[in-house]
Amino acid sequence: MQYQNEVEAVDALHQSFNRVKAEIGKVVVGQDDIIKSVLIAIFSNGHCLLVGVPGLAKTLLVQTVAAVLDLDFNRIQFTPDLMPSDIIGAEILGEDRHFKFIKGPVFSNIILADEINRTPPKTQAALLEAMQEKAVTAAGQTHRLPQPFFVLATQNPIEQEGTYPLPEAQLDRFMFHIQLNYPAFADELNIVRNTTSNKAIKLEKIIHADDIQYFQKLIRDIPVTDNVLEYAVKLAAKTRPNTEYATEAVNKYISWGAGPRASQFLVLGAKCHAAISGKYAPDIEDVKAIAEPILRHRIVRNYRAEAEGLSIEKIIKDLL
Repeated sequence: MQYQNEVEAVDALHQSFNRVKAEIGKVVVGQDDIIKSVLIAIFSNGHCLLVGVPGLAKTLLVQTVAAVLDLDFNRIQFTPDLMPSDIIGAEILGEDRHFKFIKGPVFSNIILADEINRTPPKTQAALLEAMQEKAVTAAGQTHRLPQPFFVLATQNPIEQEGTYPLPEAQLDRFMFHIQLNYPAFADELNIVRNTTSNKAIKLEKIIHADDIQYFQKLIRDIPVTDNVLEYAVKLAAKTRPNTEYATEAVNKYISWGAGPRASQFLVLGAKCHAAISGKYAPDIEDVKAIAEPILRHRIVRNYRAEAEGLSIEKIIKDLL
């Protein structure tokens, strides 16, 4: 894929995004903001954590994204007895009396980690290492994962008995924490109409793995002005209690704030949000547009905030 200049490349990304979003919308109804966030994460080379009750089309969304982007897709159902080798693979003794590595399901472009909080920390860590390093290590050998590589993990917010919540340090590896809500009445009507008939929807493959990797590189090349950079870094700094930029509410209600990775994702996400909107450089509005899902899982409320029913979302909105 070759373009004359960066302006032409950004225009191509803008058009590709709209075509991909429209194609996914044929199958996934009424989740425009979710689709947009997932695509921003993919083009920014990040990962997503989806939190929502069962039946909100999380699996269907990932399968549809993989089909439209012409990528390989694997689903891993996380259970309490799942072992790290069930995810990354294992060495076995072959017929020739030599050990060989059998790749696990993590060797794919898009991974759906279903109910990631249902498996013990050791197994969670195996996936999270792959997310961070884009590689896995087995028997002292490093095996690179296919590129692009994107993990979409899901959590059920209502059944918490027998779960292993992800520690804050591991949550930090996800670019976005996306909350799924019930569909609007009109959207649910369309969903039921489409899924209770024999109507088959044929999806077109819009872009391919090479295109995505090109766009991921393009996002990093997009220029950002100093005032936007400072706004993003200051926004992350404001969430840290008892520091220079902390607000009174943050000092009162927050135990821990967002780290430097939040600042990085705010800038990357703003660049991507600008590009898919047809702009050639991000502004402060682009940072604001993606701030909530980036900061949501990086801020820890104290007991006072929980007792007063103050949500993370309310705190973020006040900071913005």
